[in-house]
Amino acid sequence: MHLVKRAEYASEYRLLLTFENGEVRLVNLKPHLDGEVFEPLKDLDYFKLFQADPELDTVVWPNGADFSPDFLYEIGQPLTDSTLAADH
Repeated sequence: MHLVKRAEYASEYRLLLTFENGEVRLVNLKPHLDGEVFEPLKDLDYFKLFQADPELDTVVWPNGADFSPDFLYEIGQPLTDSTLAADH
């Protein structure tokens, strides 16, 4: 099982997530915002209210929306240090 330890906003509906193993993955959540609990996240200003929850070990929003950390890891694109340096 993977655990989200850090979450940063990247762009649009993308987050940079750091997992317990130190791996950083770029996660695009735009195609996964279906369902009643995720509907508010389609508003980009609301989407940006995410937090990394240390108790749940995943990303959460004020309305209680969250994603399984294993799902986030699975859909995330692995990034290397050189990739991160090029993006910033």
